[in-house]
Amino acid sequence: MKSLNGVMLSGREVLPLIEGGKGVAVTTGSSSGAWAAAGGVGTFSGVNADSYDDNGQVVPQIYTGRTRRERHEELIAFGIRGGIHQARIAHEIAGGKGRIHVNVLWEMGGAERVLNGILEGAKGLIHGVTCGAGMPYKVAEIAAHYRVYYYPIVSSARAFKALWKRAYHKLPELLGGVVYEDPWLAGGHNGLSNSEDPLVPQPPFPRVAEIRSAMNEVGLDRVPVIMAGGVWCLKEWEDWLDNPEIGPVAFQFGTRPLLTKESPIPEAWKRRLTTLKPGDVLLHRFSPTGFYSSAVKNAFLLELVERSDRQVTFTADSIGEHTEPFAVGARGRQVFLTPTDKARVEGWLAKGFTETLRTPDTTLIFVKPEKAEEIRDDQNACMGCLSSCLFSNWAQNEDGNTNRRPDPRSFCIQKTLQNIAHGRDVEQELMFAGHNVYRFASDPLYSNGYVPSVSELISRILIGE
Repeated sequence: MKSLNGVMLSGREVLPLIEGGKGVAVTTGSSSGAWAAAGGVGTFSGVNADSYDDNGQVVPQIYTGRTRRERHEELIAFGIRGGIHQARIAHEIAGGKGRIHVNVLWEMGGAERVLNGILEGAKGLIHGVTCGAGMPYKVAEIAAHYRVYYYPIVSSARAFKALWKRAYHKLPELLGGVVYEDPWLAGGHNGLSNSEDPLVPQPPFPRVAEIRSAMNEVGLDRVPVIMAGGVWCLKEWEDWLDNPEIGPVAFQFGTRPLLTKESPIPEAWKRRLTTLKPGDVLLHRFSPTGFYSSAVKNAFLLELVERSDRQVTFTADSIGEHTEPFAVGARGRQVFLTPTDKARVEGWLAKGFTETLRTPDTTLIFVKPEKAEEIRDDQNACMGCLSSCLFSNWAQNEDGNTNRRPDPRSFCIQKTLQNIAHGRDVEQELMFAGHNVYRFASDPLYSNGYVPSVSELISRILIGE
């Protein structure tokens, strides 16, 4: 394999290897610090990051506010405190080597306040901000205030052009790189647009080449483009190195760092990663963000699939084929179904799916009483972890809601991500993963249950394996 050249990222020449930031408490100061210490760029998550007490124990994020707005303020305070903790840990472990970045989701609740709070409380410890899940126009302005670099995550040249035209052209000197996150291969939330078919993947090379072309047109020919999503071993990307169509390039690894000694995820999660097979990850749209995302097909995700499948349209009056009356809810309000759907509903009722829940789309879903109670409890306990939530109808606007009916086909993402990160059953919680996660099972590095250190993993990556 070609030798890897260093690349300028956040003001220093480093290995072109970046640890991808992942969600709630999944990339921490321990993992990102180790990645930086090995000469690359470590990225800790600034999304509801953990903080610790004087004994080094995780401080549980327990909400006591009576209203959503009060709990939202608690969430912001937790996020700032945790992000500062993780930055300090990463800085200490890195020992002055590599670079440390913080990853935030622009659509997370209080994103601007959390990011400002972390950068203010950890001045000099963080070198860059990676930001996606939305159109983060203001991230450049925030980064400039603290003199750190910013790295927008995009999935198309069109998205980059929109960001550049509206905001980034004002602060080009701090644009450290542009991250292309492949929407068909990356884990977690991604930027698949409504014009793209989730079932028809497009190869990344021409999409990244188009981004590079757009960058070159505005004088960013020396700014690295960062390939994220589907990156496992670099020998498969050798034709990207020293390629004028791609230009300066770095590679972001999201999935492989999950299975390292420094990775904070529970042991049960690590073991589960080694058992997955091709096709075990589903690209779906159940997230309360409204974005597509990719996660492991476990009991949690399959229940969401089945919940949505038990769905019928209804009308308030007998219209067209909707001729069959059906009583909804405790008050028995009458709606009308088609004869075919009425037969389906009767079958679901016979199997115990007796609770009827309305969706925002003039449809009904059918769940068991205990699931209906869980859905309502989770909606009532909302703490505003997103800027706008389909599941609970929260929005961080003046009214505090989306003015839409809450969607029972979705779920509380804060609850399940906190649960899986802190030791709950991995089969019963949302398990984000990239579509190459099945490769743990066949990669010789992980044979016989071996778990490498971050340093060992990077050494392996450097030889193309």
